[in-house]
Amino acid sequence: MSRTIPYGGDYNPEQWPEEVWDDDHCLFTEAGIDTLTVGVFSWSLTQPAENTYDFTVLDRVLDRAAAEGRRVCLATGTAAVPPWLAKKYPEVNRTDFEGRRHRYGQRHNFCPSSPAYRARSTALAGRLAERYAGHPALLAWHVNNEYGGACYCDLCAEAFRTWLRDEYVTLDALNDAWWTTFWSHRYTDWAEIEPPSALTEHWRGPDHTAFQGITLDHLRFTTDALLGCFTAEKDALRAHDPRTPVTTNFMGPYRPLDYHRWAPHLDFASWDNYPPLDAPPTRAALGHDLMRGLKDGAPFWLMEQTPSTTACRDVNPLRRPGELRLATWQAIAHGADAALYFQLRASRGACEKYHGAVIGHAGRDDTRVFREVAAIGRELALLGDTTLDARTPARTALLFDWDSWWALEISDGPSRHLRYLDVVHAYYRAAREAGADVDVVPVTADLTRYDVVLAPVLHMVKGDLAARLEAVAERGGTVLATFLSGRVDRYDRAFLTDVPGPLAPLMGIRVDEWDARPREFTQTVPELDAEASLVFEIVQPRGAEPVATYGSDFYAGTPAVTRNAFGAGEAWYVATALDQPGVDRVVRRVLDRHDLIGPYPGVETATRVTPDGTRLLFLLNHTPHPARLTAHAPATDLLTGKHVERDEPLTLDPLGVAVLRLH
Repeated sequence: MSRTIPYGGDYNPEQWPEEVWDDDHCLFTEAGIDTLTVGVFSWSLTQPAENTYDFTVLDRVLDRAAAEGRRVCLATGTAAVPPWLAKKYPEVNRTDFEGRRHRYGQRHNFCPSSPAYRARSTALAGRLAERYAGHPALLAWHVNNEYGGACYCDLCAEAFRTWLRDEYVTLDALNDAWWTTFWSHRYTDWAEIEPPSALTEHWRGPDHTAFQGITLDHLRFTTDALLGCFTAEKDALRAHDPRTPVTTNFMGPYRPLDYHRWAPHLDFASWDNYPPLDAPPTRAALGHDLMRGLKDGAPFWLMEQTPSTTACRDVNPLRRPGELRLATWQAIAHGADAALYFQLRASRGACEKYHGAVIGHAGRDDTRVFREVAAIGRELALLGDTTLDARTPARTALLFDWDSWWALEISDGPSRHLRYLDVVHAYYRAAREAGADVDVVPVTADLTRYDVVLAPVLHMVKGDLAARLEAVAERGGTVLATFLSGRVDRYDRAFLTDVPGPLAPLMGIRVDEWDARPREFTQTVPELDAEASLVFEIVQPRGAEPVATYGSDFYAGTPAVTRNAFGAGEAWYVATALDQPGVDRVVRRVLDRHDLIGPYPGVETATRVTPDGTRLLFLLNHTPHPARLTAHAPATDLLTGKHVERDEPLTLDPLGVAVLRLH
């Protein structure tokens, strides 16, 4: 890996004559850009016909990059099939949820089970590796691009049946897992199984299914089918290049694919950060920490972010002055060892021609966006290799589980308005805004190094997770779970025991009933000065003590929040969807028990520790007002060189950043 932070982004020189390349490289030098992601959608260029490969353009792109002292993240280009492939082999075109076979068009348009696609995508990857392994510009391999989508063709149906045979071995086991005695669904032959779609088990879209078990397994299958495409290309690359690291760009908390199943197959994680409109800063931070958690805390790459505006939404606001710098440093603060943009030069045509770019259509170096990118480049050059390979020493973990996400949102009852990511983000936000570093980890993670484990809407409890959570509390830690946790096993079957299932002994409660109300209905939780909505579980303490209660209805005065002593530690249960202030107050009480409340209120903080033990503290002011702080340790700001002593005043400008090396 490079010993400086790779800085640059997606570059498509094949769209331009070579005299434009000259201008681009001059501008790259001016902006401090040293890394180019190339070839992402170049299949039709590098393989214009089935038996014809043409690497002329890519040769010039990589050779020019090497001559300029730049590095290349080289994509295999297989995310969009070329027209000739779709025409000659129609099987590569996807069949959608409604059963329609698509014709050629768009991108992410391939069937993951198509032998024609697999054979030709891996052949292309192998040819690329054979040609460019050892090239002086090659820094990393970028397989495909933003994997996603599902196919419902006959090939995928048969592949799904094969996946199920491997998973269950016998039909008796499958019938039991899916509870097929319901509605006369008991299968007597594997060939009888149809993928869940609008033509079979679903109505009103993908989240409304008669059999959660089959839909859940199809989501797992789709994850594995696309993963199989990735690993096949990676194997083809490795046949010729055993050393260059391989990745593919994820999309943060992206519901369709369980990235935890992919993590072992990546040499490093990378992702594209396009947070929802008007999202708070913690929404992007959650994505960063999730990506860091994929590889047990290892640094990741920020593979894409817009330098100014997106183009794919109904409304595409512009980043205000200073916001790009703040977003870039936020990624580095949370573990990014690369900062890349989409895109370096704006496309002249098609659907991304208005997407933000470092270099606009006029090719100028005096635009506000270009000047901001160049200023960030100078700061990164000043930082050098200081943050590379640095880790986050978090003592708080947040469990993130795609199975729980899927199971909760395809469930009939208690409320269709519940959104897993909204609840998870609320608890993550509360911890982060309190100043705690947070690792976002899978339910299989080692929990022994954490003092606090947050497990919001842990709907599905699998394996020995309940025992491992009990061990956290037994040794003195705190575990927090919420409503609709501990409801189902890995097959989405209800536990035949008191709610919250395997978590009940730890939580010290029993839940027999739960109330769901329309989105606009709220009721008070007086002790927290908070409001609750959506779901109201009626809790009977079985050892736990009430912390806060409901303020109305027949269950007024019954616990809405409980705390249970367990071993040397505690377990908290939140039985309803609290508003953000309510979540904040509960989480701060949990963190305060372990002295995890940060000393810098009002600004985002993040800590990284370098391999030599140097502690780096990032301070990020997301407000339009100066933040006036007090230094809690002697430190040097690596961006300004200024030294501060303990208890000395410290001011962050609006949207300001400080990177403090603590002494």
